[in-house]
Order: sequence, then C-alpha cells, then structure tokens
Amino acid sequence: MPNIGNLKKQAKQYLRWHRERYYPVAAQIRAALPRFRHVGDVQILESSFKLADTQEFLARQMGFDGWQALKSGADAMTDEPRQTAPLPILSSIEAQLFVANIKSSCDFYTNKLGFAVEFIYGDPPFYGQVVRDNARLNLRVVFEPVFVADVRKREHLLSASITVATANEIKQLFLSYQAAGVSFHQTLKKEPWGARTFIVSDPDENLILFAGPAAD
Repeated sequence: MPNIGNLKKQAKQYLRWHRERYYPVAAQIRAALPRFRHVGDVQILESSFKLADTQEFLARQMGFDGWQALKSGADAMTDEPRQTAPLPILSSIEAQLFVANIKSSCDFYTNKLGFAVEFIYGDPPFYGQVVRDNARLNLRVVFEPVFVADVRKREHLLSASITVATANEIKQLFLSYQAAGVSFHQTLKKEPWGARTFIVSDPDENLILFAGPAAD
C-alpha cells in the first residue's frame, strides 16, 4: 500500500518545484489535474498552487480521485478488490530536440520557422520550448553528438513530425520557409501514398518533417 509519509514529502517537493518554476513539472500537472488539461506551461507555473493541490496531483497520478481517497485506500487494509480505473488518455506529445545552444536554436525557430518561445529554463539555460499553434518542440542542450557520424541524415532519422490540414497550407508553409532562407533536407514533394511533405534541417541537423494531405 502507499506510504503516506513518503507521499507527503513528495507533495512538498512538487510544491517547491512549482514555486521555483521548474518547467518539466508543468506537463505532469497538466496530465494529472483536469482543470489544467488545456493550460500552457507558463500559466500553470504562474497559477496559485498549494500543498493540497500537490497532494491531489499525487493521488490522481496513482489512480485515486483525491488525497482523502488515497489515504482511505492506504489505511484500509482490506482484501476487497478495487474498482478498475479507466485507462488514461494520451492527450498530446512533444518532440525532444537535441541542440548545442538554446539561444541560437530559439532564434532559428522564431525567426525562420515562425515559432514563439514558450520558456527557457536553467542558469545557464539548458532546456526550453518553442510553440506554433498546436505544435510544441522541446529543446535540450547536449554537448556530445547523439548520433554516430552522418547516420542521422543518411537514414533520414526524423526528430519531429508536424502536420497541417490542407494541401494548400503545406505549399504555403514551404514557400514561406523557402523565402526565409531555411535549409531543406528534402524540398516539397508528393509521397507515394499521396501526402505532400518537406523536411527542414535546423542548425543542429535535427530533421523536422512537415506534412499535408495530397493536393486536391
């Protein structure tokens, strides 16, 4: 059964992380607490968050409706079967890109690809996020090569895939990036299955696939 003493310590730790604006914890809060389900990282970390909120957060992570339900489940040493919790729903996914310099990477994604900086974390900065519409890309500083030699480009190892709704949008996006002087690993083309795609290569050689449906 859960150890309430340990969970109380964890709750205080999460509360401290929230107050320190530790960005990775925002995604966990959004996934566990329904009232934050459609709130961005910055808004979550700027919101009022108390010990009771972190306790509820931990309880929901463990499949309980709230802190009191968790305590009752932990204190009641019973052999009665628990009601099966509903399967969790994966509501979003965020790509993780390995970069050498947060500032230059943010400059590329904002000035060239039209993203906006959601946050930058660390002193010196080592983690950040850029967003455009419903697309979110996490930037993580790594000082060593994460792929051997040229295997990333040779094998077309994609770092992220981003889609648009119409064939016209994918063409407009490609032309706007072309005008901005973006480096392409693959220019706009029609795939055998009908989709229109192009691949952007960022300064750290991350390959980002942009895809749209077949032309009408």
